Amino acid sequence: MKNITTAFLLLFLSTLLPAQGFPDSQTDGKYYTVNGAKLWTVSFGKGDPLFLIAGGPGGSHYGLRSFDSLSTTNTLVYFDGLGRGKSDTAANVREYSLERDIEDLEGLRKAMGYSSINILGHSYGGLVAQGYAIKYPDRVKHLILANTFHSYVMWQENDDNSNHEIRVNYPEVWDTLMKIRERGAISSDPIHQEIYGKVPYGFLYAYNPNNFRARGRKPYPNPFNSALYYQMVGKDGDFIVGNDIGNFDFRKQLKSLKMPILIVAGRYDRVAVPWMMVKYKTYCPQAQFVMFEYSGHNPQVEEPEKEFAIIRAFLGK
Repeated sequence: MKNITTAFLLLFLSTLLPAQGFPDSQTDGKYYTVNGAKLWTVSFGKGDPLFLIAGGPGGSHYGLRSFDSLSTTNTLVYFDGLGRGKSDTAANVREYSLERDIEDLEGLRKAMGYSSINILGHSYGGLVAQGYAIKYPDRVKHLILANTFHSYVMWQENDDNSNHEIRVNYPEVWDTLMKIRERGAISSDPIHQEIYGKVPYGFLYAYNPNNFRARGRKPYPNPFNSALYYQMVGKDGDFIVGNDIGNFDFRKQLKSLKMPILIVAGRYDRVAVPWMMVKYKTYCPQAQFVMFEYSGHNPQVEEPEKEFAIIRAFLGK
């Protein structure tokens, strides 16, 4: 998803309700060595394993803790990918790639001793989930794609629509941004990210922005890795996607997937935009598709009871 500053992501994380009664993300976990790197994992619950893959690219698992209540019916496996959260950081940013994230998921499955797993990928995490299911279909019991992207074409629409909304609704921010871009600034420049950060998270990502007001929560280490983000989306990736995100395309392969698939969309999502989300019905017609009418990019925050009931029923098939 279009996370453009660390402060922006931290604001989102601070809106999440405290996970009372659940393990602590910072202390109640375990490291697994996968492909030469230590990955921090927090796992709890009962039932079949459900691996949850965070967005960004560059986000830690901490932003997904609003899914905690699913632990009553499934063993939740949260983890920080390479370069995120409490996991190891790559010596060279070129080590960060979609393919590496897919292989690390496979390595973590093996390290934890599961023969097959259920997967939920949110936003960018859905790219990892789709790529993994296509490459390792026999290892996937159920696949959940939440507010995600099927191709670089859709991610470019994320950029285009987000910038359109900012230009129309925050003209003072847009004018400032255009002035620095005329002087050669690009998305990965700190000043560019600082200006983007003036747009409230809830504007692009929420049905009800009040659902994302800061309520306070203790900080989490390295919750968003900007260097990783721009390595994967391209140096001007908030306007023109490049590198890995500028090249992925699952549209031709989704029809071949045989496992049960659930696709989650939000009517007010201005990032994984509805007119692109509904195209999943064509590219992946065998999937169950649900549009959440009172949600943006995070139905797990805005319509949790409805989403979790659907997920539990889906995983119980």
